[in-house]
Amino acid sequence: MALSEQEVLAGLAEIVAEETGIDTADVQLDKSFTDDLDIDSLSMMTIVTLAEEKFDVRIPDEEVKNLVSVGDAVNYITTAQA
Repeated sequence: MALSEQEVLAGLAEIVAEETGIDTADVQLDKSFTDDLDIDSLSMMTIVTLAEEKFDVRIPDEEVKNLVSVGDAVNYITTAQA
């Protein structure tokens, strides 16, 4: 069963918090991973890998560059689950 956007956001926020120490409350749909959350490319790859495991989706490397904001990632994961 596919998770809702809010459930994906909450799960992604947990992953970001574990990897970076950023408060889950700061991980919001309109936040940019690099500009707002200051996540570097290495951490981003770890977050993507953990998200793939948690949500049972595949995020190809060429798609990762399109995941600029938290909302982009949530939308991708929500769509990929379907």
